[in-house]
Parts: sequence; C-alpha cells; structure tokens
Amino acid sequence: MSRAETAPGVVRAGRYRWSIVALLFVATTVNYIDRTMLGLLKPQLSSELGWTETDYGNIVTAFQFAYAFGFLIMGWLIDRFGPKTGYAIAIGIWTIGHVAHGFATSVVSFMVSRVVLALGEAGHFPSVVRASSEWFPQKERSYAIGWVNSATTIGVILTAPTMWLFMVYFGFGWRETFIYTGLFGVVLLVMWLKYYSNPRESGRVTPAELAWIEHDPAEKVERIGWSKIVTKREAWAFAVGKFLTDPVWFLMLFWLPSYFSSAYGVDLKVVLLPMIIMYLLSDVGSIVGGWVSSKLIQSGRTVNFARKVTMLGAGCCVLPLLLVSGLQNMWLAIVLIGLALAGHQAFSSTILSIPPDMFPKRAVGSVIGLGGFAGGIGGMIMSTSVGRVLDATGGNYTIIFAACTVVYFIAVGAIHLLSPKLAPVTVETSA
Repeated sequence: MSRAETAPGVVRAGRYRWSIVALLFVATTVNYIDRTMLGLLKPQLSSELGWTETDYGNIVTAFQFAYAFGFLIMGWLIDRFGPKTGYAIAIGIWTIGHVAHGFATSVVSFMVSRVVLALGEAGHFPSVVRASSEWFPQKERSYAIGWVNSATTIGVILTAPTMWLFMVYFGFGWRETFIYTGLFGVVLLVMWLKYYSNPRESGRVTPAELAWIEHDPAEKVERIGWSKIVTKREAWAFAVGKFLTDPVWFLMLFWLPSYFSSAYGVDLKVVLLPMIIMYLLSDVGSIVGGWVSSKLIQSGRTVNFARKVTMLGAGCCVLPLLLVSGLQNMWLAIVLIGLALAGHQAFSSTILSIPPDMFPKRAVGSVIGLGGFAGGIGGMIMSTSVGRVLDATGGNYTIIFAACTVVYFIAVGAIHLLSPKLAPVTVETSA
C-alpha cells in the first residue's frame, strides 16, 4: 500500500483540512498567552501585593477548580451545539476573565478573575479534539492534534515578549497590559466565526479530500447523554490519565518562572532564552508524539499498541526531572526540564487522541470534558499541595519533581486496566 493511498479506494487528496489546524494553532496560542501572563508576573505581584506562596497557590487552585467544572459544562455545550458555537462562547468568556485581571486589587479579586478565565478556557480542548475528529481520519488525527497541542508552548514562549512589548516598549503597567492584550481574544473570536465550519459545509473542501476525511467507518450521529458516557470504563480510562498527568503541566506553567527566580535569580519575562529552549523542546515532543502514534497506525499497528507505546516512551522522557533540583548549572537544568516538557507534550498529544478512537463524534466533547474535569481536580490538588510544600521546605522542589516522574507510568497502567484494547465502545443514544 503506497503512502498516498492508505485505505482501500480512498486517496489522500487536498490539504484544506490543515488550514483548520492552523486556525486551532492560533487559538491555542492566544489561549496560553492569556493563561500564562499571571505566572510570569507572579514575582512582581508577590512583591507589590504581598502574596505568600500559599496565597498564589490559592489563586491557582481557584483557576483549577473552575477549570475542572468548566470542562463538564463546556464539553456538553460543544457536543450539544457543535464546536463553532460552543467555542465562540468559550472565547468570549475567557477574554472577559483575562481583561478582568487588570482591575483586580486583592487575592480574592484575582481569584474571581481566574475563575472566569478558567470557565472559558475549559472549552478549548473539547473544541480542539471535536474539531479534529470532524476534520481528520483516525490515521492522521493524533498528528494533527500534536501540531495544535504544540501551540500551547508557543503561547507560553510568546507570553514574555508580548509582555515586554506592552510593559517595556509601550511603557504600560501590568494592569493596562492585561486589558489591551484582551484584544487578541476579540480578533480570535472574529476569525473563528468567519473561518470555521464542518467539512461538508465549508465549501472549500474538494470531493477527494472530503472522501479522505470521512473514510473511517460510519457512526451514529445522534446526541449521546452524560448518563451513558459516565457508565463506560473507556471514558474513565481517559479521565484517570488526565487526572494523573495534567497537574505536571500546570506545575510547569504556574511555578516554573518562580522556580528560576528562586533557584537562579532569573526573571523569565526578561531573560527569554531559557524559556525558549525549554518550550521549543516541548513543541518537538508534542509533534513527534503525535507523528509516532499516527505513523505506527499507518504502518499496520493497532491503535491500542500505537497509543500506549507512545505514551510509555513519553513517560521515559520525563524521568530526567529527577536530576533537576539542586543543580548548580542552570543550562543543564533547562535542557532536563525541556526534555521533561517534551515528554509531557508527547503524552498529551497521544492521550487527547484516545476519545475519538473509542467514542462517536457527538460524544467526544463530553468525554474530553470528563477528562478535563479530572485533570482540573488533579491540578487543584497539586496547586494547594505545591504551595504548602514550598512554604514548608523553604522553596525546595525535590519532592515535587520526583512525584512528577512516576505519574505517567501509573497513568498508562490505569488506562490499560480500564481499556485493555482501546476498542470502540457501543454507546446507546439518548431518546
């Protein structure tokens, strides 16, 4: 079977579907710029507003709490109304929350701003995976998701220069920076409403490309209710994996600037090279993880083998994090953290591909929502715990980094126990 023809009678033709990946890439970038700004400002705001590590931990916990429950709401919303309408609502909500940071004056008001931001941002990954399931067949889906997922780190990388542009070049304070960067969300909302639709309604997909997109076996398209989804072990396999591994990413996102500030006296919004190196490595992990999983399927391996082997390999890449705490050489620490981030992103790209493997499209948003809820709960536990551990140990990250290295292997084991074959499930539709 040639590379061009990967299913009987169906030839891979046309590339418009990759423009949807580009749109989702931009959306993910904006999402993560908005999410990351507070983490980079944490040293400044802690000094200016008198925050303790526990105060900051509580602010992050508020985000995680709302993010977790927001996933349940947004996952259902996207399955009910489709990604175009559902994601448009999500973008509007998170943009309001982002701008609200510019008016916050206390720990409580920052918590409220983070809650609104989180509720909107919870709609992002259910939309990404649902849109990917509409636009890509199973053989390409994890590769497409890998590219979109890589934008999470592009957003993190671009946060520092964006803040430099507004705070140094234009001379705005942090409040004005939050307010003016809200324009990114407004532009994104316009782009999404103008350019997104499903393949059959887009008017830009050739018949050959549409045949490629839709060449997977046909499935029922009726709406599927929560009461059916939550009874499926396969849904909980995804949820447990997210519960265990999402907190590692949130740790890096919210505490990495503080770690480099305390361990090496480096402000990552001023000294950009460390952030660029670490997150470019994680981009490589995201894309390679998605590519490896897709390539294994295209070469004839089962979906079960491809997904689980890729996730195990990704977990191995996180192990160097054990060596980071206490390193005197900052650049070696940067490389090791970058490898760990690459491993996480490879794992993330792969696990996000699992719900469309097992569930019909009209259930994907809800299943992603369940997993996001579980990941948010895990992140909330992590945020509270990390703040307290750092306060108790004088800022020592050894225990925290050690815990991060084992969760990926536990996650793969749990996924295998709950779904030994990652086989498609039969979900009875709601009346």
